[in-house]
Amino acid sequence: MQRSDDQGSLTVPVRLGERSYEVDVTEGGWDRLPGRLRAAIDRSWAGRGCRKALILTDDHVAALPYPGLVRDALESLEIETIQSVVRHGEASKGLGTAEKLFEQLVAFAADRHTLVAAVGGGVIGDLAGFVAATFARGLPLFMVPTTLLAQVDSSVGGKVGVNLPRVKNIVGAFHQPIAVWIDVATLNDLPDRELRCGLAEVVKYGVILDAPFFEELEADAGAILERRPASLRRIVARSCELKADVVSRDEREETGLRAVLNFGHTIGHAVEATAGYGGAFQHGEAVAVGMVAESRLAERLGWVDAAFTGRLIRLLERFGLPTSLRGLAPGPLLDAMARDKKNQGGRIRLVLPRRLGTVELTDAAGVEDLRSLLEDLCRPDAP
Repeated sequence: MQRSDDQGSLTVPVRLGERSYEVDVTEGGWDRLPGRLRAAIDRSWAGRGCRKALILTDDHVAALPYPGLVRDALESLEIETIQSVVRHGEASKGLGTAEKLFEQLVAFAADRHTLVAAVGGGVIGDLAGFVAATFARGLPLFMVPTTLLAQVDSSVGGKVGVNLPRVKNIVGAFHQPIAVWIDVATLNDLPDRELRCGLAEVVKYGVILDAPFFEELEADAGAILERRPASLRRIVARSCELKADVVSRDEREETGLRAVLNFGHTIGHAVEATAGYGGAFQHGEAVAVGMVAESRLAERLGWVDAAFTGRLIRLLERFGLPTSLRGLAPGPLLDAMARDKKNQGGRIRLVLPRRLGTVELTDAAGVEDLRSLLEDLCRPDAP
């Protein structure tokens, strides 16, 4: 259960036993960061031995105040810092970039008490997390997500990784952060397209876990698009709370529960892979069209009706997100889906809606069913 303070900040606990941590959702309030960071470091295996930190960011975020604010907080705790800046975009999330960061840590004389601080979007969080998980067999990780997509998705849950040229996030680990600091004021620096991409993941939470939250998004769409702080804090905190609940019960995807978070992602990842990472579809846009396509598949199975999909489409379009596969090629999409990590026994598995707030992982649709669906949805005249 999230809690709030008298300044409107919200704190969401992620309960994972000795790996538990907290997500702070605030607007401003950076003066409180040193104390929160000190407490988180002291709870980690780094403890008082933490004397060094690598701050990782990208060339867009490096021009903003946030890496400097993190540096100031760390240095106020007498922690020496260095900063590494990588090029923005998915192309940086690869083994080559990770190797350069490993070499930088070696030159910095990093040890297992060295902190890695990720300041940026999902690419930075995934890359920094992968480096933290693998260097010296594990360094403490502190997340400062600056995009809505990272705030509500990749910063919580401990899934870190890098891409291979043809497969997204296929090389990775589970590595929980010691704390997550979210300032929704960072969203004021986002281009509209980046904000919309994050809203795709927010909508997902309503579909898979919380029908009243979906209804709240429908009612509050205008205020969200206007970036009103109270609305942003609320949707970010609730999204983190929903994800934290799932992660606390299935941290490493061993029971199948965590798979529900992949609604829209089997087809969405295929869209990204075939269109090219950093291409015509950003991650949130690919997830949006993936959710619509997977809802259409649920219609064909008789799980939901057309009204359900129509309602989903209306909210996604209200947030300015794409909802169509028109112009894509069904064959490459199906090939990419065949490489999805959720597959089992040679069968493609997808997360499909049963009703608003409830989804199910299934392999009920065979390859020919999926081929037929994609052929219909990729037609130039497809709805």
